[in-house]
Amino acid sequence: MSDERVTNWAGNIVFEARRLHRPTTVEQVQELVAGGGPVKVLGSGHSFNRMADTTGDLISLAGLPRIFQVGPYHNSVRVDGGIRYGELVALLHAEGLALHNTASLPHISVAGAIATATHGSGETNGNLATAVSAIELVRGDGKLVTLRRDADGDAFLGAVVGLGALGVVTALTLDVVPAFELRQYVYDDLPRAAIDNDLQTLLADGYSVSLFTNWKGPDVNMAWLKRRDALPDGDWHGARRADAPRHPVPGMPAQNSTDQSGEPGPWHTRLPHFRLEFTPSSGEELQSEYHVPRARALEAIDAVAAIGAHVSPVLQICELRTIAADDLWLSPNYQRDTFALHFTWIADTDAVLPVVARLEEALAPLDARPHWGKVFTTAPATIRGQYERFADFAALAREYDPQGVFRNPWLNALLD
Repeated sequence: MSDERVTNWAGNIVFEARRLHRPTTVEQVQELVAGGGPVKVLGSGHSFNRMADTTGDLISLAGLPRIFQVGPYHNSVRVDGGIRYGELVALLHAEGLALHNTASLPHISVAGAIATATHGSGETNGNLATAVSAIELVRGDGKLVTLRRDADGDAFLGAVVGLGALGVVTALTLDVVPAFELRQYVYDDLPRAAIDNDLQTLLADGYSVSLFTNWKGPDVNMAWLKRRDALPDGDWHGARRADAPRHPVPGMPAQNSTDQSGEPGPWHTRLPHFRLEFTPSSGEELQSEYHVPRARALEAIDAVAAIGAHVSPVLQICELRTIAADDLWLSPNYQRDTFALHFTWIADTDAVLPVVARLEEALAPLDARPHWGKVFTTAPATIRGQYERFADFAALAREYDPQGVFRNPWLNALLD
């Protein structure tokens, strides 16, 4: 236990917790929760709002014993609640196994990414939470419970993307697949005409496809493609093959990024944009992200382009990508294939927030769902109306935490 000053990864949030705990056993977690709270869990700190904040006790699970148990049929793995993706992918690959997808950066914790439905990219790839087949959590009374996809129905679908409202996730079981190889290509200056003519083809032209733009003009700055098979030499839909490695954020060192040679390599060295050993993204930044129905992707692009003169002065880069639909209650991809717009802002909250509000106004007609862990100003009532099962989730949160041990002002505003 310590009284140290704790901030999130970006430094824009200073947590108000009176103590930070680093338990080394699940039993210690149970004791902390049973003490009555308020209690919140700090993952890797890669959130940009106060969803993990508390005036009570903050718990880091990084000190829990590592769990890495491959299932008997080699199609699942059980891991602890403190492991990061960078650690997990290396262990999986050594066993000849892989995850179906990863986020852009391997630095984040598995449990934290799943609790917020964080994702990678791909027309047929669900977000990272869709890999969960079982979740083990300490609920508000300190009891350890397990929910399974094949046995617990609605409770499971409600608990996976749990926002920290139901309990402390101490372990997860994930679906895995045989290890595979991918190639990564980067292309510069994708013409807007190519997007207008066939955006869906562009976004489906790889296992994972990301488009990067600064909204200063009609064209897209870069296209990043991760593919199983090789692409022919020459242009890609009018975009030129990059003549050197690139970083998604202009001006940042390309050595921080994963291999872009087009040569095949292990899945976990191609799916993330960033290498584990370097600072991901730019470090000095804020982030926002909005999910709209994939069928309305062009409308979303037009909506942001129309206010590009307001967005670009506070923007470092914007990433456009796709995620497959799922059935997890609070997933932004719940029962709809998704087009996501991810904004990496400058590290200036006062300058960014008015632009975020204007952006949300522009995207509101498209039913844009904000990413739970990013900067947004969307009213809680609006968010509640965007999720068909939100009332069911609120009831589930009351069932698992009737005394409000895991509540904080952020959750209270959302749930109440």
